[in-house]
Amino acid sequence: MTAFAEPTGAAGSSGTRPRYDVVVVGGGAAGLSGALTLVRARRSVLVVDSGRPRNAPAGHVHGFLTQDGVPPAQLLAAGRDEVARYGGEFVQGTAASAERLDSGGFRVTLDDASTVVAARLLVATGLVDELPDVPGVAERWGRDVLHCPYCHGWEVRDRAIGVLATGPLAAQQALVWRQWSKDVTLFLHTGPEPGDEEYEQLAAREIAVVDGRVTGLDVAAGDTDGRLRGVRLEGGRVVGCAALVVAPRFTARAGVLAGLGLEAVQQRRNGAVIGSCVPADESGATDVPGVWVAGNVTAGLDKVVGAAAAGVRAAVAINIDLISEETRREVVARRSPFSPQAEREVCERVLGERRHGLSAPQPGSSSHRHSTEEHPPMIEGHEGSAEFWDARYRESERIWSGNPNVALVREVTGLRPGTALDLGCGEGADAIWLAQRGWRVTATDVSAVALERAARHAEESGVADAIEWRRQDLAVSFPDGEFDLVSAHYLHSPGDLPREGILRSAASAVAPGGVLLVVGHAGPASWERAAHEGVPLPTPQEVLESLELSADGWEVQRCEEFERLQNDFQGRPGTRNDNVLRLRRLPG
Repeated sequence: MTAFAEPTGAAGSSGTRPRYDVVVVGGGAAGLSGALTLVRARRSVLVVDSGRPRNAPAGHVHGFLTQDGVPPAQLLAAGRDEVARYGGEFVQGTAASAERLDSGGFRVTLDDASTVVAARLLVATGLVDELPDVPGVAERWGRDVLHCPYCHGWEVRDRAIGVLATGPLAAQQALVWRQWSKDVTLFLHTGPEPGDEEYEQLAAREIAVVDGRVTGLDVAAGDTDGRLRGVRLEGGRVVGCAALVVAPRFTARAGVLAGLGLEAVQQRRNGAVIGSCVPADESGATDVPGVWVAGNVTAGLDKVVGAAAAGVRAAVAINIDLISEETRREVVARRSPFSPQAEREVCERVLGERRHGLSAPQPGSSSHRHSTEEHPPMIEGHEGSAEFWDARYRESERIWSGNPNVALVREVTGLRPGTALDLGCGEGADAIWLAQRGWRVTATDVSAVALERAARHAEESGVADAIEWRRQDLAVSFPDGEFDLVSAHYLHSPGDLPREGILRSAASAVAPGGVLLVVGHAGPASWERAAHEGVPLPTPQEVLESLELSADGWEVQRCEEFERLQNDFQGRPGTRNDNVLRLRRLPG
């Protein structure tokens, strides 16, 4: 059996593999234990691993119940087999970066430029042992140059052991190693002079202290594969030892997390810096929701068995988090199913069918609203439309996802903040996202319930002062003034919505040098059987032509269809095709 295999779902032409519940970055003890727990919880899991574990130089793993003395490669091979037995998948490579998707979840880019998408991330990338700069140390690391007495002490028991001081914890390190041998020597090298109390302790335990800098190792027959005989000091003196203990700096491999805003911080022991780690709580949860860490990347002193236990804890927490999210989605879907029939029932209950002019949905028709979009399609210009949408929003405490629209984020990121007009703001995610990036926003909607909810969300986000909320029926009137950005998302309706007129008014409201952004559906989502019957879905070119703009007054910056990831109402992944029209009004 090969050590690594491509995921069963091959990468598409874009190099993007199927979406998984969890991507585990790192296939050591922590990553594999987490993956095993998750696949046994019936989660889809992909393990990304370079195949270069930290403990590869070591001959054996110790302190792992029932596996004591097993070679590291053998332990990991058995772990991969166990994960694969339950359906876990593997890909060999290095995760270069990770980013949060606007539609939810994360995208991980590998070193071969392929990508994989997951709802959650478990990062178990371990650490790098930064060894003292002494010739021969790196070459003999894991053999007779050691650092952990619980991993290697038994194997060098009763032999001459040297401790190389490079920091303030060296005296304590020598006292610990004294448990395994009566012949321990502390080489002060570049470490600080021990204090009086430490000298007394060392003397009491009969630990010799040698001054002077260590310049190299003395190896039998002058061969790095031979037996270590001692260390060489400045001046050429050799002091004998069969094993040399060093204190590496434990540097977390945290580069993949940089794009998510997570950075390693200093890790201390008894006040001394021993390396770096990624902060996390007891379960491994980081400050970024949806991202967990386990093993040496967050706990540099963990042994193999501790890293494995940490992987299990993180996996349990991830599974519970996914269950909570899936339950929340299903409750929302149960309370507020998005379908033409449901909206018709609201119409009849609140205002009566005739006052809205909505016809009964045709068999096989599908909803024109989706919970992962923030803006509702507005049924404007009808008598009682405000009452309709107020009642619709009262159906659930949250109708939309709370995330800004994907196209808004893509198209507006990089623009200089100014004034913005958000048409049909719904519960306010777009307006809040803009305000958080320095825009002064005027946000309109026909529903007072939606606006009250949006204002509360803005207050919670700390941007209330940057947003003016207006209750406005765009079919009847349009906000005064000019704006640097006018945004209209998903202005679709099965009713008699004067969409073209509203969009012409939107274009007129764009200040010279400003941008008009119009986003709409291009057709049904992947899980829908048909397009939205009775709902006009013009192409971006048709929208552009309907605006009747002067060719010398506007620049077309984008006029295209695009695909985006979107979950259905049961939380299952799918895709949707939308279109986007971005125009810039020329100055002067």
